[in-house]
Amino acid sequence: MKERKGLGIAVVGAGRIGTLRARLAARHPAVGFLAVSDLDPRRARALAEVAGADLHSGDNLEVIERPEVSAVFVSTPEGQHAEPVRRALELGKAVLVEKPLALTLEDADDILATLRRTDGILRIGYSRRFKECFLRAKEQMLHGQLGKVVGGLARVYNTRAQAFAILKRDPHATPVMDVLTYYVDLMCWFLEGNRPVEVVARGQSGLFKSRGYSAPDVTWALVTFADGAVINLGVSYALPEKYPTLGQSDRVELLGAEGTMIIDDDHMDHLLYSEKGIPHPYVPDHQVNLAFLGSNTAGDWAVGEFWGPIGNETRAWLDHLVTGQPTAHTTPEQARINLETTLAIERSARTGQAVRLPLETG
Repeated sequence: MKERKGLGIAVVGAGRIGTLRARLAARHPAVGFLAVSDLDPRRARALAEVAGADLHSGDNLEVIERPEVSAVFVSTPEGQHAEPVRRALELGKAVLVEKPLALTLEDADDILATLRRTDGILRIGYSRRFKECFLRAKEQMLHGQLGKVVGGLARVYNTRAQAFAILKRDPHATPVMDVLTYYVDLMCWFLEGNRPVEVVARGQSGLFKSRGYSAPDVTWALVTFADGAVINLGVSYALPEKYPTLGQSDRVELLGAEGTMIIDDDHMDHLLYSEKGIPHPYVPDHQVNLAFLGSNTAGDWAVGEFWGPIGNETRAWLDHLVTGQPTAHTTPEQARINLETTLAIERSARTGQAVRLPLETG
């Protein structure tokens, strides 16, 4: 039997990621109390049963305010982050909130003001940082193997089946806001201390527009950083429904004065074909016959345990809360830059004009 210690965890939001966070927290040896909530009490009850939680509620603030709770995962839809994050910080409880920090700079600044006032602990769940290939890449950047980075590329593809599932949940969670933001974060992490200053972007619409959504099918952006480095960022979540990716198929390239690094993360190295059909991890009742295994963005269940970015990120956060050791989780300040840059990409694609950063607010 594992030794249970002193962390009390609340998971707010019983969706796909909240469910993973709760199940992973329940298995961590430092977690002695687990509460889960969702605005739909039935979902909260179902998650509590799956995770073996000590408490469930249809009131998010109720679980945050429980005296047994010392840290909170906020896994609500993107537009509902602000209230539970602020309340947890006001009560002195550490918070890991899913990306993006908010959907507007005003909400993000409100959260940051609360953080400064409470001197709290807040990190944002940009789980790409915890995929092994990107951790290895960051280690090489820390050693300066590329020298000065002068340019790079990051592009990510997925199917319209998953895009429609995301947009149905929240029409504002566009492929740029919900997905390309991961790669904005990665590039800013790799080029740490060198922030974006200008964005030029173009988008092409048709498929999503025909279904009533304003999101472009394809968006490409050229982002210039403060020292002149130029990074090309692209996203398309409009691939055919039966395309074999189960999450994100991506490629990252970094070009430096003394070296280059190419990260092929398309997952074409592990194929599965099955006449039985392969369930899609994100889209209920959707199956493919050919799948790129390993492309599920969060990770995968295997031999009774969850492996991959969300598993690595969740365990690393709980370890950090126990030990106080440094962590690679995205800081609130970087998360705001990520939000500002993704908003600039959407604005530039919409207007056809270059957008300078930082953006004006108010």
